[in-house]
Amino acid sequence: MPIRIWGDPVLRTPCDPVTTFDSDLRRLVDDMFETMYDAPGVGLAANQVGVSLRLFVYDVGDGLKGVVANPELELSEEEQVGDEGCLSVPGLAYNRRRAMHATVTGQDVNGEPLTLTGSGLLARCFQHETDHINGELYVDKLDRDERKAALKAIREADWAREPSVG
Repeated sequence: MPIRIWGDPVLRTPCDPVTTFDSDLRRLVDDMFETMYDAPGVGLAANQVGVSLRLFVYDVGDGLKGVVANPELELSEEEQVGDEGCLSVPGLAYNRRRAMHATVTGQDVNGEPLTLTGSGLLARCFQHETDHINGELYVDKLDRDERKAALKAIREADWAREPSVG
């Protein structure tokens, strides 16, 4: 599936809840995993492939792989700062402040309730992908100097001058 990049309005639009858990949703999840692995990335939100649903897939390694529909986050006060990139802002990575620990509640691909807790990269992934389905990009909340550098790099990127996939 083509990945939508910076400038595509679908990335800035909050997504609709997943209400139907059927074979079409399972097919979408399979396609999203394939797209994420081909990119390669560790997480992918549905709106990054043009589907406005509150859904993301992730695989941060070490068997930490899954899908979350309709996620809600609970975050720790303890923070981490580290490089973060995004398949929708290709080739760039910047230091981004995030909660060190995150618990996500939602539903699995069959509509069953789930609760997952992660630290470090997994917590970062849960936060990053949930931001996506809320219409936010990681660049939005960078520290001032990092954000300034990121916006300059985006303006200068070849992909930023190409028409968005529609």
